[in-house]
Amino acid sequence: MATQKHPLKITELVLRDAHQSLLATRMRTEDMLPIGEKLDQVGFFSLETWGGATFDSCLRFLNEDPWERARKLKKVIPNTPFQMLLRGQNCVGYRHYADDIVERFVKKSVDVGIDIFRIFDALNDLRNVETAIKTVKQCGKIVEGCISYTVSPVHDINLYIKMAKQLVDMGSDIICIKDMAGLLTPDATGTLIREIKKNVDLPIHLHTHATTGLVGMNLERAIESGVDIVDTAISSLSMGAGHYPTECVVAAQKGTLKDTGLDLGLLEEIADYFREVRKSYSAFESDFKGVDINILKSQIPGGMISNMENQLRDQDALDNLSEVLEEVPRVRKDMGYPPLVTPTSQIVGSQATLNVLTGERYKIISKETRECVLGKYGKLPGPLDPDLLAKAQENDTAIDCRPADLLEPEWDKVVKECKGKCKSEEDMLSYALFPKVALEFFANRAKGITSTEPAAAPPATSAAPTAPATQATGDGTYTVTVNGQPFSVQVSVGGAAQPVAAPATTAQPQTAPQVSTGGGTSVASPLPGSVFSIKVAVGDQVNEGDVVIILESMKMETEVRASTGGSIKSIQVQEGQNVKTGDTLLVIG
Repeated sequence: MATQKHPLKITELVLRDAHQSLLATRMRTEDMLPIGEKLDQVGFFSLETWGGATFDSCLRFLNEDPWERARKLKKVIPNTPFQMLLRGQNCVGYRHYADDIVERFVKKSVDVGIDIFRIFDALNDLRNVETAIKTVKQCGKIVEGCISYTVSPVHDINLYIKMAKQLVDMGSDIICIKDMAGLLTPDATGTLIREIKKNVDLPIHLHTHATTGLVGMNLERAIESGVDIVDTAISSLSMGAGHYPTECVVAAQKGTLKDTGLDLGLLEEIADYFREVRKSYSAFESDFKGVDINILKSQIPGGMISNMENQLRDQDALDNLSEVLEEVPRVRKDMGYPPLVTPTSQIVGSQATLNVLTGERYKIISKETRECVLGKYGKLPGPLDPDLLAKAQENDTAIDCRPADLLEPEWDKVVKECKGKCKSEEDMLSYALFPKVALEFFANRAKGITSTEPAAAPPATSAAPTAPATQATGDGTYTVTVNGQPFSVQVSVGGAAQPVAAPATTAQPQTAPQVSTGGGTSVASPLPGSVFSIKVAVGDQVNEGDVVIILESMKMETEVRASTGGSIKSIQVQEGQNVKTGDTLLVIG
């Protein structure tokens, strides 16, 4: 009797995780829309179009409305299901939000066209995905319950099988194995797929990255072991810190029982388009373009590498990257082996960066690290380093309940705070997730300001696209602005723009002035960043250890505490101002 065909299904990542992993999440909507019709013709199982870091990046860097991005894409891609990555109780932010915010966010995401919700929790604490799963099911959409795959002394196959069963009981329609750092090996892949399939009667969807170079072998083993759906990225935005090329999987399965049925010719046209688009974002290209088996040690996820490089570059500390990568697994062990996926990847990575930049481990503990250690992101998988736990508990206490159970409903407060500032419920949700970033976006939108980051005009939609408008036909030097700083860019015949090492001018971001303390005690910035919030006013009395200023660095908040008691004599910075290490923030008299 002939074996029945079981076509492999493919989710294409080019509109979300592909550019998040390779281009620091900087692709603009205008570069997505022209190729939408062709993407819709392919017949993908789904297109990942939203979620992850794209929401934040739209508001923070691109001056785009993320809700409007989803609507615009749906207009040109009406037939292919849209998929998003949802961080459970974190939605698309970096903290836990109250249930009423999660519910509204999911419902509004459905309104703008999301069909499949890949829902995960960074700690694999399934209490943190309950509300999101329940709301998606109420909306009649598809839930992909996620297992965040990682390797540690406290993670094994039995734990993952148990999680898969729990996700089924919670209402998942698909089980996703999310290998965000590319840590799978062929043997581990085959075992994981087979064992979960023995215990769970749902489709299995595999997400994995190319960082360690094992991705092709892993996908082949997954397909042999019965995986139903795989994530891939069009070839011109694949590999490196990204994903395996879509065309390779399609070609490999052609003529087999797993034949995807997708048109390689059409995929080639799409690849040609994004090959030209990629040139527009060379300023954000990750230096990680090959294979690094050491990722099996550091466990840095693909989406984190290019973003970490850009963050270190913003701090003038890119030469510290190797030290940071070595520090990451040490911090992860101290914090109980959390899987490295947003937001825990950002928390661990930022804390590792702080440890390196300050020259002392845990001299400064970010607010997010403190809260993670204290259980406010959920239950950590393994035991904590006693010294780190003691430092975290100096000004706070640990919890063991579902973190959102301690949160009061937030929506009414958001509505009140947004009065006169927002145009819609979508704006209010953006504000709820990223208050300061959203307010700046609203102000820029009202003024008609667009992103100052470099990107060329979108290419043509033909199979042989024209070159981007900014590509030169001869040698030349241009000036572009990256994160507010001008750089010289040299262009040679037939080549993409390459940034010259030195800035085009000596202009630097505004920094806090160095001032005489006049006999008082100055409180200096412990790291480079921006002033997120000033908690005191001139004349206020403070005690040693009180939080006086909150800095934002690498999207994480760092509390600056008073080094002595006394009266606030002067404040030398303003909210939103950039500061360098050692700059005076305020003076206590």
